[in-house]
Amino acid sequence: MPTSLQNPAIATTLPSLADITIHIKGLYKHYGKTAALRGINLEVGRGELFGLIGPDGAGKTTTFNILGGVMEATAGEAKILGLPARDARNDTGYLTQQFSLYADLSVLENINYSAGLRLVPEQELETRRNRYLKLMQLDQFCDRLAGRLSGGMRQKLALCCALIAEPQVLFLDEPTTGVDTIARREFWDILAGLTAQGITVVVATPDLDEAERCDRVALMYDGQIQQMGTPTKLKADLGLQRLVIRTSELVKTEQALLPLVQTGELADISTLGDRLEVLTQEAQLGEKLVRDRLTQAHLDCDSIQPEAATLENVFTTLLRRQGGVPQSIPFPRSQPSSPTPTPSSSTIAIAARDLNRHFGDFHAVVDLNLDIHYGEVYGLLGANGAGKTTTIKMLCGLLPISSGHMAIAGETGDLRSPALRQRMGYMSQKFTLYDDLTILENLKFYSGVYGIPPRQQREKIRWVLSICGLEGQEDLLTRQLPGGWKQRVAFGASVMHEPEILFLDEPTSGVDVLARQQFWQLINDFARHGTAILVTTHYMNEAEQCNRMCFMVAGRKVAEGSASEIKARQPGQLFELRIEQLQASYDRLRQHLEPWRVSIFGDRLHVVLDNPQQELAQMKSLLQSSNLPLLDTQPIPFSLEDAFIGEVQRAGGAPP
Repeated sequence: MPTSLQNPAIATTLPSLADITIHIKGLYKHYGKTAALRGINLEVGRGELFGLIGPDGAGKTTTFNILGGVMEATAGEAKILGLPARDARNDTGYLTQQFSLYADLSVLENINYSAGLRLVPEQELETRRNRYLKLMQLDQFCDRLAGRLSGGMRQKLALCCALIAEPQVLFLDEPTTGVDTIARREFWDILAGLTAQGITVVVATPDLDEAERCDRVALMYDGQIQQMGTPTKLKADLGLQRLVIRTSELVKTEQALLPLVQTGELADISTLGDRLEVLTQEAQLGEKLVRDRLTQAHLDCDSIQPEAATLENVFTTLLRRQGGVPQSIPFPRSQPSSPTPTPSSSTIAIAARDLNRHFGDFHAVVDLNLDIHYGEVYGLLGANGAGKTTTIKMLCGLLPISSGHMAIAGETGDLRSPALRQRMGYMSQKFTLYDDLTILENLKFYSGVYGIPPRQQREKIRWVLSICGLEGQEDLLTRQLPGGWKQRVAFGASVMHEPEILFLDEPTSGVDVLARQQFWQLINDFARHGTAILVTTHYMNEAEQCNRMCFMVAGRKVAEGSASEIKARQPGQLFELRIEQLQASYDRLRQHLEPWRVSIFGDRLHVVLDNPQQELAQMKSLLQSSNLPLLDTQPIPFSLEDAFIGEVQRAGGAPP
C-alpha cells in the first residue's frame, strides 16, 4: 500500500477511503461552559505526516487527549483504524507535552518499563529495542539516566518508548519544545522515515518552520479547524506575496510604510533584525508603492527582493482576519527624569574579552569575545551544551569566570553589586517565578526587589497582566499556568524596572506563534528605547529578529554577524530535489554525503553541496544508478537553520 512519501499524491489530496487511519466527525468537547472543541471534522491517511498548528487554547491538546484515549468527547466521533479511539490504544503511541520519561531511570530502563506496560512480547523486545536505539542514535547511551540527557536526546528516548509497542499511529504533542536546532532536524527526519514505513504521525508544533515539513497541516483556532491543506497549497491560497526590504534605517522605513498598511495598500509589515518584510497583493505594484513612499520620506533602501510567502504569513493573516492577533499594549515607561538615562547606542553595554569558564577538566566557554551595544538585540545561538547559559550566567555575575575580562554597563569592578544589578534584567530558562506564589504576589515581589515606586508598581503590574491576557486571574498560583503563559509572566517580571541591559535565556520555549510575535514586539520596543538585549533561542526564524548574532560550538564562537551576512558567507549551494522515491533517495544520499547535508522537507529533499559544479552531476548519477528517478532540481537560498547546521557541523558538531 502506498504511503505519503512513496506516493506524493497523498500530500495534495484527501486520503482514499481504504487508506483512512483517523476519522473525526463533528467532534465537540466541553469543560463546563467552556467549549474546547467545536465541531471538528478531519481525516488522516495511512503513512501521512499531519500537523496541527494553532495558538495556546486552540484545542490541539484536547484533540490529542481524545485521540489518545485519555478522555471522552462530549459529542461526535473519533475513530482510529475503524475503532473508537479508546479501543484503539493498543495500536497508538502518544507523546504528551509533560510526562513521558522517568528521570531517575536509565535509557534502557525507561524503554523496558514502557515495553512492559504495553505487553511487548519478551522474545521481540531485544530486537525492537536495538532497532530503535540505533535509529535514534542512542545505542551508546543505554546506561545514562534520562534526567542527564540533553533535550534532543530526551525526546528521541521518549519516541523510542512510544515506538516500542510498534504502533500504527503516533500522536506527538509539541515533541521538540526545548530541543536544539540540530536535534530537531534529526527528529523530523526520523518522523519522515516512520511515515515511509506506513506509520501515521500527527504532530502539534508551535514552530511553523517545522510545520513546513508536514504532508498536510490544519490551522486551529478557537476550537475549530479554520484551514487545512498542504503547506504549498495554503501558501498559494493566501494570495499574497512577500517583499524583503534591506535598509540601514529600519525604524524610519517602518514608520514611513505603516500608513500604507493602515490604508490597506499593503497587507502587513514586520521588522526583523536586519531587514523589513512586507506582504502585498502583487509584487511589482507593492514594490512601486514602497519605493514611492520611501522617496517621499527621503529614505534609501539597499534592495527590495520578492520572495514567496511563508506558512507563518498564512497563519498570522488568518488569525488577524479572525481577530485573534493581540493588540500592542505600550509599556508604561517612567518619566524622562529617570536616574539612569539610557546611554548612546554607540556605547558598548556588554564587553567580554578572552572569557573562559572551566568545570574541572571540562571547558564550557573558551576564549569568548563579545561586544554588544545599547539598543541592539544580539543572539547567542548554539546546540544544547554549547555554553550559552554558562556565558549568560557569567555576564550576569551569577557564575564566576575562570579567566578573561568583562565590562557590564561600563563597570569593570564589582559586577555583583546591587547598584549594577538594578540596571539589569534576567529571565532564565527555568527559574524566574515562584510556583507557590500567585501571579500577583510574584509581580509584587519582583517590583519590590527592583525598587519600583508603589504608584508605578500598580501601573506596571497591570501592564504585565494585560500583555499576558490574565486580567482578573492574578490570584492564580503560578504553577497552575501552562508553560507558555508562565513564560509571558516571567518576561514581564524581568522588564518592569526598565533595565538598561536585558538577558533572555530561551524566553519563548514552549510559547505559541502569536505569543512569540508579541514577545518580539516587546523585545524590539525595549531595544528601540536603548536597552541592550542578549537572547538565546533554538528557533531560527526567531533568531532572524536579532540585529547580530553568534553561533557557539563547544564553548567557542564560530560565526558572527547579521542573519543576512551569515547566510551569504555559506559555502556551496542548497538544492531542493523533487523526487519519486523520497525515503529511499534520502537513505542513499546520506550514504554518499555527510548525513547533515541531506534532509526531508515535506515531499522534497534538501541537499547542501560545497562544490555544486562537480557534486551535482555525481549526485544525479548516483540516484540514476540506484534506480531512483530525480524529477527536478532547483537551487534555493540558505535559511538561517541551514547556515547554523552547516557552521556547527563543520566546526565539529553538537555535543551529545
